[in-house]
Amino acid sequence: MSVMTAARPDRLLDRLPPVRGRYTENADLSRITWFRVGGPAEVAFRPADREDLLAFLAAKPDGVPVTVIGVGSNLLVRDGGVPGVVVRLGRDFAQMRRDGEEIEVGAACLDLNVAKAAAAGGLAGLEFLCGVPGSIGGALRMNAGAYGRELKDALVWAEAADAEGALRRLTSDEMGLGYRHSTVPTDWIFLGCRLRGHTDAPEAIRARMAEIQGSREASQPIRTRTGGSTFKNPPGRKAWQLIAAAGCRGLTLGGAQVSEQHCNFLINTGGATAAELEALGEEVRRRVKAHSGIELEWEIKRIGVAPDEPPAGEAAHG
Repeated sequence: MSVMTAARPDRLLDRLPPVRGRYTENADLSRITWFRVGGPAEVAFRPADREDLLAFLAAKPDGVPVTVIGVGSNLLVRDGGVPGVVVRLGRDFAQMRRDGEEIEVGAACLDLNVAKAAAAGGLAGLEFLCGVPGSIGGALRMNAGAYGRELKDALVWAEAADAEGALRRLTSDEMGLGYRHSTVPTDWIFLGCRLRGHTDAPEAIRARMAEIQGSREASQPIRTRTGGSTFKNPPGRKAWQLIAAAGCRGLTLGGAQVSEQHCNFLINTGGATAAELEALGEEVRRRVKAHSGIELEWEIKRIGVAPDEPPAGEAAHG
């Protein structure tokens, strides 16, 4: 039994509305995050389709936290798990439809798969997505980008469900997209978006994608248990350069390590806990601040509670 369930006299599952999808109590989140660490979801919910999700949001009891998790590529789940309901979007949210020089994609589509589908159809301008780990929902939330482009450069509109289950459509300007940031309320759930590209020869697009993927493999520890870029780049600076200058390359704490290959990546070397990874990240921030006076900001989303921390408030979305 998880720490959270033991601490609550009432069973959350008994208070949730009926759904056509699937509820799972004490769902193991460590199996789906790229770090392979973290505690369970009090209740995980995989909606059957859009209507099922909207109905759940409209009917769920007030005060029940709802957290959305994609493929867990840029996410650290704390060891005590995530209170409330963790939503994971499934196959019905992973559809793609081409319309001229635009493509509509669901929030559960992998960024890489969107880039591949666009390339196969001769749609250029989305190659950068092959260098972004994760799914479209997370890319929308943080305006993901790589190799000179960001999602806002291709975005026509995005659709989201608000906290009450109402459907919202937003333009790029309405989303307030900036560097690894959007102003969309954190309790809204992205459902999908429309992206604009331009026509080009598929072989030329695939060549650019191969260049991006080759550069990524050469410079990043992508075959390890990592959560991607740990800290945002401060204005005019590179986080990895600040980390290296502060002497943090290769720094370890328990089973957690700052990557030797790219020191803006944290690695689970095999037996790390979420607490060790987070504490190592905080130690890196402390050393960088002491060395350069610059305070690094986390890019990895950290959610959930520590094992001895009582659940309170609403969990952050990641």
